[in-house]
Amino acid sequence: MSKEMNEEVNEEIEQLKQKVLTFIEKSELNSVEVNDISEGLNSTGSKDFKKLVNAIAELEREGRIILTQQGRFKLKEAEPVMQGVFSGTDKGFGFVPIEEFEEDIFIPPHETNSALNGDLVTIEVTKEAVPWKGKGPVGRVLEVVERATKSLVGEFHAYTDDEVEERGLFGYVQTQNKKLPSMKLQITAKGIRPVEGSIVQVEVTKYPRSSEEDMYGIIMRTIGHKDEPGIEILTIVNKYGIPSEFPKEVIEEAEAVPEKIAEEDLAGRRDLRDEVIVTIDGADAKDLDDAVVVKKLENGHFHLGVHIADVSHYVTEDSAMDQEAFERGTSVYLTDRVIPMLPQRLSNGICSLHPNVDRLTLSCEMEIDASGDVVSYEIFPSVIRSYRRMTYSAVNDILMEKDPKAMEEHADLVEHFETMGELHHILEKKREQRGSIDFDSKEAKIEVDSEGNPTDIVIRERGIGERLIESFMLTANETVSEYYAKQDLPILYRIHARPDEAKMQRFLEFVTSFGINVKGTKDSVSPKDLQAVMKEVKGKPEEIVVSMLMLRSMQQAKYDVDPIGHYGLAADYYSHFTSPIRRYPDLILHRLIHYYDEVAKDEKARKRWEKKLPEIAEHSSKTERRAVDAERETDELKKTEFMEGKIGEEFEGLVTSVTNFGMFVQLPNSVEGLVHISKMNDDYYEFSERGLLLIGQHTGKIFRIGEPVKVKLVAANKEGYQIDFELADLPEGEKPKKKKHDKKADRKNQHTQKRKTKKKRTGKRKQ
Repeated sequence: MSKEMNEEVNEEIEQLKQKVLTFIEKSELNSVEVNDISEGLNSTGSKDFKKLVNAIAELEREGRIILTQQGRFKLKEAEPVMQGVFSGTDKGFGFVPIEEFEEDIFIPPHETNSALNGDLVTIEVTKEAVPWKGKGPVGRVLEVVERATKSLVGEFHAYTDDEVEERGLFGYVQTQNKKLPSMKLQITAKGIRPVEGSIVQVEVTKYPRSSEEDMYGIIMRTIGHKDEPGIEILTIVNKYGIPSEFPKEVIEEAEAVPEKIAEEDLAGRRDLRDEVIVTIDGADAKDLDDAVVVKKLENGHFHLGVHIADVSHYVTEDSAMDQEAFERGTSVYLTDRVIPMLPQRLSNGICSLHPNVDRLTLSCEMEIDASGDVVSYEIFPSVIRSYRRMTYSAVNDILMEKDPKAMEEHADLVEHFETMGELHHILEKKREQRGSIDFDSKEAKIEVDSEGNPTDIVIRERGIGERLIESFMLTANETVSEYYAKQDLPILYRIHARPDEAKMQRFLEFVTSFGINVKGTKDSVSPKDLQAVMKEVKGKPEEIVVSMLMLRSMQQAKYDVDPIGHYGLAADYYSHFTSPIRRYPDLILHRLIHYYDEVAKDEKARKRWEKKLPEIAEHSSKTERRAVDAERETDELKKTEFMEGKIGEEFEGLVTSVTNFGMFVQLPNSVEGLVHISKMNDDYYEFSERGLLLIGQHTGKIFRIGEPVKVKLVAANKEGYQIDFELADLPEGEKPKKKKHDKKADRKNQHTQKRKTKKKRTGKRKQ
């Protein structure tokens, strides 16, 4: 058939398909039979009828009409168009969370419509979820409404002079973002022309219109060269758009802040300089923003004083420092550096509660009974003089180790710390009784040398020093939050919603495999129910994994203007009050405390802050997420660097995740890597999605989450932060092949089964 004839046939089929759609649409009935369509379109003769059947079949394949169970055809109802934020991956696929759906909607690579991570998109669902098969909904992106990726950071690859002249391009930057598909960002021959290997920031000027196309952009600035020490972390910082240098006007404003408090600063403040108030922090901390005092009262109750640096006195509303603090949102703590929210002149100087110097504070003083209930409290501006700068380790030495040297050095404070310890245990018990979930308390610290090279990964367990400060800060945060909530005054709340039901269902199924029974269901499980799970696994090998998976099933805590409570803490009211040096929401709460106390609490004041706070809450949540992502990626980088010199070494580990392509194993030092299924040479393993198992077909060996394994490090790729293991002590040789089903035996078994079923039925009839 010639090309012209082929085009005529295709056009004829398209016209016939349109006639079929029009006929069904205009039909009085909801659905029609083939004969109805044939009669309606006057399809006479077998040739015309065959064409009609082909057109109907094509429409069904395209999903434009559907065949009912009664053998009738009807138009497929248009799927509702929804809007959401696209969460992408470097594999090309992505997900879009939609509130009405229990699970995020999966978007296959060919259905993304060139959407990139963070883009606002409209989507439609193409396949409904099949819960009993463990399959979520599938959809496609109809339109990219708003682009989120305005700039990218990466390594520049230069074109030759001839290529530049021919293409009008300087070179390209290869994207290396785990949330973006791997593509080239072509650099237009305008502006800066860096040298090969430069790490650059690029402004995107043209986005791809299909998955095959590249992006285009102009270089905004050169960050450094790939061979410079510390460039990897600078790349991460810039990739996430974290401001690392303060603008000139911010520095000037900070320099104008006096190094000492003036007499006029004390007006309206309660003088607590004679109180024995101490700071307790990490040994390397410089921004000391909280100080505490605990006393036993004559009635047997406790006096708890939590005194927080009054940063809002120096960082005034809409000042250059305030605007910069808002943009940053939080201090960022990376392995070899801190990127502060405020200039160091404030964060390490006048706002830091150093010992033996006067400092302005906001205080929350509470009277707490023997049950841990706050029976009275006051929130007020104050001035303190820290009595001593204590470290967590020193307090742990005194209260846990009873170390003679530490007790002698701080003899005048030992009784104070013992009283603190007593109150902490009461408050901890109170939280436990109401259902607060206590996750695994171990944390990994990556130690680096002066050049930023990792030298060790140390697992530290929080002692009583860390935990008592946590108890006191939690109590102050709840107290302040509840006060303003009940006053019906607008403030920022730290909220934590109930767990996602689909994720919680998977978690409950998982813990059941360990023989743990949970009282609640996916939609009714309480914090106390989950607390009981953590108690049951405490001290057992599976504790780490259960804790990790429980955290994954939780929603992310965030900032909001509505006090919906904090699920993980089992708290009705919760706000961040205690860290204004490093968190903008705390600074805002301090500003509001002053405002409501000194300016107004009337309707005008309420409306003013009701208008401002939602944006602050949303932005603060985003900057917190940005900081967490950057901190996590930096840790992954340094952990991979640390493991580079250990290729070939063997380690004990624990299976933390099982997938269809292998299993992830975590070492005692928190390093996690993949044992790819292709490296499991002792058997052919099949993945059980329901049980999250890898099952050997020949040996019957099973690998599950929580399983202890011995692994050998085979690769550590710093560029992709990828660590690869293989199982140690596996026999060498060719991997066993997948078992072939014996069809003859299957038929024989089916025949035997039918005969058995028939006998059973016959027996029942006789009875």
